[in-house]
Amino acid sequence: MKDPSLRRSATLFRAFLREQREPERCYTLLARDAADQVEAYGPVEGRVVVDVGGGGGYFTEEFRRRGAQCFLFEPDPAELGAGPPEGSVVADGYLLPLADGVADVTFSSNVLEHVDDPQTFLSELIRVTRPGGLIYVSFTNWLSPWGGHEWAPWHYLGAERARARYERRTGRPAKHTLGENLFAHHVGATLRQVRERTDVDVVSARSRYWPFLAGAITKVPGVREVATWNLLLILRRCP
Repeated sequence: MKDPSLRRSATLFRAFLREQREPERCYTLLARDAADQVEAYGPVEGRVVVDVGGGGGYFTEEFRRRGAQCFLFEPDPAELGAGPPEGSVVADGYLLPLADGVADVTFSSNVLEHVDDPQTFLSELIRVTRPGGLIYVSFTNWLSPWGGHEWAPWHYLGAERARARYERRTGRPAKHTLGENLFAHHVGATLRQVRERTDVDVVSARSRYWPFLAGAITKVPGVREVATWNLLLILRRCP
């Protein structure tokens, strides 16, 4: 699917709507799309890819299918599931058990919004990436219509109210609690943080899913906090 395009955005959106019923299809499609985005900057075949926080391993498996040496580091054993990719490691993204500069590509999809200290997390992704290597970071910003995750879009009325509404309507506890495993990170603040760094260049800052003008939307203060949906950063490690 061409990225960006209405067809691609519609296909991904339909998959997200069926995520609870068809998780395999949803995450396989998302992994294929993300790997395409990485390979827009060069093939991953023969490259070392580090997947940080990749859950059940869909991204790792896709990178391996394309010939990469991909390794999954996931802090939550429950997220790995019953059959994680071979060689998966239970490890915190704040302190990866890797030497400096070992990865050609360091990849993190929809993890940053679950991290209390994004600067330290990003520093660790950059540390393990070789000079000239790529860092792929994507996250759902708080003011996105999906910022509240399972209790979105009611988070616009307040996190506690939205969480209580979800639990009242579904009869089960919400997976996410603001300030515990979900954090309110914003597009503007994140862009300022990465642009102030001297160890990376910002190759691309764009909406991951927006069907047109994906890069332009992130340049409009205020509007970008809602319309970006999900911020995708492609960074290159400086020499």
